[in-house]
Amino acid sequence: MAEDRELRVRELLDSVRAEGRTALTAPEGKVVADAYGIAVPGEELATDVDAAVAYAARFAGPVVMKIVSPDILHKTDAGGVVVGVEGAADVRAAFHRIVENARAYDADARIEGVQVQELLPKGTEVIVGAVTDPTFGKVVAFGLGGVLVEVLKDVTFRLAPVSADEALSMLDSIEAAEVLRGVRGQAGVDRWAVAEQIRRVSQLVADFPEIAEVDLNPVIATAAGAVAADIRIILAERQPPPRRKYTRDEILESMRRLMQPRSVAVIGASNEQGKIGNSVMRNLVDGGFAGEIHPVNPKADDILGRKAYKSVTDVPGEVDVAVFAIPAKFVAAALEEVGRKKIPNAVLIPSGFAETGEHELQEEIVAIGERHGIRLLGPNIYGYYSTWQDLCATFCTPYDVKGGVALTSQSGGIGMAILGFARTTKTGVSAIVGLGNKSDLDEDDLLTWFGEDPHTECIAMHLEDLKDGRAFVEAARATVPRKPVVVLKAGRTAAGAKAAGSHTGALAGDDAVYDDILRQAGVIRAPGLNDMLEYARGLPVLPPPQGDNVVIITGAGGSGVLLSDAITDNGLTLMEIPPDLDEAFRRFIPPFGAAGNPVDITGGEPPSTYEATIRLGLEDPRIHALVLGYWHTIVTPPMVFAELTARVVAEFRERGIEKPVVASLAGDVEVEEACQYLYERGVVAYPYTTERPVAVLGAKYRWARAAGLLGGGS
Repeated sequence: MAEDRELRVRELLDSVRAEGRTALTAPEGKVVADAYGIAVPGEELATDVDAAVAYAARFAGPVVMKIVSPDILHKTDAGGVVVGVEGAADVRAAFHRIVENARAYDADARIEGVQVQELLPKGTEVIVGAVTDPTFGKVVAFGLGGVLVEVLKDVTFRLAPVSADEALSMLDSIEAAEVLRGVRGQAGVDRWAVAEQIRRVSQLVADFPEIAEVDLNPVIATAAGAVAADIRIILAERQPPPRRKYTRDEILESMRRLMQPRSVAVIGASNEQGKIGNSVMRNLVDGGFAGEIHPVNPKADDILGRKAYKSVTDVPGEVDVAVFAIPAKFVAAALEEVGRKKIPNAVLIPSGFAETGEHELQEEIVAIGERHGIRLLGPNIYGYYSTWQDLCATFCTPYDVKGGVALTSQSGGIGMAILGFARTTKTGVSAIVGLGNKSDLDEDDLLTWFGEDPHTECIAMHLEDLKDGRAFVEAARATVPRKPVVVLKAGRTAAGAKAAGSHTGALAGDDAVYDDILRQAGVIRAPGLNDMLEYARGLPVLPPPQGDNVVIITGAGGSGVLLSDAITDNGLTLMEIPPDLDEAFRRFIPPFGAAGNPVDITGGEPPSTYEATIRLGLEDPRIHALVLGYWHTIVTPPMVFAELTARVVAEFRERGIEKPVVASLAGDVEVEEACQYLYERGVVAYPYTTERPVAVLGAKYRWARAAGLLGGGS
C-alpha cells in the first residue's frame, strides 16, 4: 500500500518537474492528499461554466470556487476565490468573475479551469505545514490558521517525520492550546484527526525530499474531524549536496585522539615571544602535558628546549594532533604533509579563511582533509583545552582547574569570556573548545564525545549556527538522558523566511525553528551568555528532582513574592501545602509570620527557625525542591545561615535524601562570601537576585523532564 501511494506521487511529481514547474495545482495537490490520507473536501475541476454548475449541484449546499492555474500560486491575491456560492446563477457568475480576475492579475497565466469544492462547516481554523529548513531539513509546523496565521504567528515546529505522540504534543505547544480543547461553551476539536493531518504531512515530506513546502491552510478542525480546505505543495529548485557522514565509532575514535592525545606537533612553533606559535608551545610545556610535544619549524633546530623538525613528516612515531600556528596561505601545503604523516586531527588556529571571504581557500583545506582522513578543528579558533590531560593547546591564557563542565564556543571572544567566568567562579572544566568556522568538526562531533567522556557531567555550547541540525539533534538525544546539554544560540533572526512561497515558510523564522527543535531534542536553551555559564556551573551541583512540588522558605516577604514570580516564569510548580504540613511549618514560625507557600518565617528569627523549617522541607517526602530566601540580619548573620544550611543539607544527603536546594541572599557584602560557601557545598546560591537561583533550578527541572526522570515533556 505504501509503495503504491509513493509510486502515484512519484509519477505526479516527475510530470510536474518535466513541465518545468515547482508549484502543484490544487487538483494535483488533491492527488497527493488522497495518496497519503490527508483529509480534504470533495471537489471537482470544471473546465467550463456548465461543468461548474453540474459539479456544484452534486454537493448539498454552498460551494467554494477557486481558480486553477500553475502560474498563480496565491489564488486569493488574484481574486481567484469565491466562498459560499449556491445556485446555478451564482455559480455561473462566480465562474466568469474568477476567470476574469485571474486574467487581469496575470494575462499570460495558463488557466486550467475552476475548482468546485464543498464548503466545510465552521470550526477552528488551524494550519498544518512543512518546510525545508536550511539547518534541520524537513520540519513540520502546526498552529492557528486562516487569515490571522501570519499576524498571530502562534506556530510550533518539529523534525519530520513525527510520531503520533509527537504530533499530539504539538497541539499543546501553541499559546492557543486551550482553544483547541474548547472554550466558552464551544466543543473542542477532534485532536486525533488534527494530529493525523500533521503526521501524514510529515511523512509525505520525509518520503519525498524534493518537496520544499507543504501548506494546509486552513484546516477546519471540529469535534467531528479535521479537513484541509486548501493544500499547496511547492517543489525545491535544487537539492543541497549531501554532507559527508561519519559513524559514531569513527567520531569517537578521532575525538579520543584529539582530546586524549599522546603526541602533539606544533606547526609554526617559535622561540620568539609574541608569536602564536610561541604561545602555543609555552602553554603545552608549562601546562604539564605528559605526552610528546614536537615543534615544527624549518628555520629552527631547538624550540623551548625541544628538538625542532623541518617538516611534520620528519617527526618520529605516531602523532595524534597537529596544531597549526602559521599564516592561512601556508596551511594547505602543511596539511598535505599532515596527511602523508597520517595524523588524524588538525587544529587550525589561523584566521583568513571563509570568515574573511576566502571561501576557496577553506574549501581547499576541507578537500585535503577529506582526502587524507584528517578531521579539522577550525580554522579561525583560539585552540582548545583538555584539562584532564593537562593539555592547553591555545595561544590564550592557560586554565587548569579540572572539573565536569565541557564548554564550547564558535567565537574566540566568547571563548575567553568562558575562561574568565570559569576562573572567577572556580568552575572546574573538562574541556574548553573553539570551533570557529567549523569547516569540519562541529557541535555534534563534540557532543558525541562529551556524552561518553567520564570526566564530563554537563555540556554547554555557544553557537551561531548548526551545519547539520539533524546530526546535532541525534547526538543530543543520545546524550541528554545521561547529562544536561545547554545551548546559547546567537542570531535570533527570521531572514530565512523572506523568500518563502507559503504561509508555513513565512512562519518558519530561524529562531522559531531552533527554539522548538532544540526543546524537542531535550536541550536547555539559555537566553544569554551569563545564563549559559551559570546553568553549566549549577546543573552538576544540584541533584535531580524527584517531583514537581517546590516550596519557598523565606525570611523576607518581599523576596517571597519575587521568588514566587520566578517560579512561575521558569515553568515550576509552587506546591499547594496540605493542612498537616501547613500546621507543621506554623509550629516553627512566629504568629505574625505566614505559612502557606511561600513559608514566611520573617526577618527577625534566630538561626534555629531557619534550621527547623529547612529540616522540615527536606524531611517531608511530598516536597521535592526548596528555594530559600535569606534576609541579612544581625540575629542570623550570612555565614551563620550558610553554615547551618550546608550542614543540614549534608546531613540529609548522608541519609540518602537529596533534593535540589537553591538560595537567594539579600544583604550587605557578607552575603557574597556566604553564597560562595553554599555553592561549594551543593546549594546553588546567589547574592542580590531572586531570579538567578530559580532560573538554574528551572534548567535542572527542564533537563530532568527531557531525561525522562519526571513526567511531562521538556
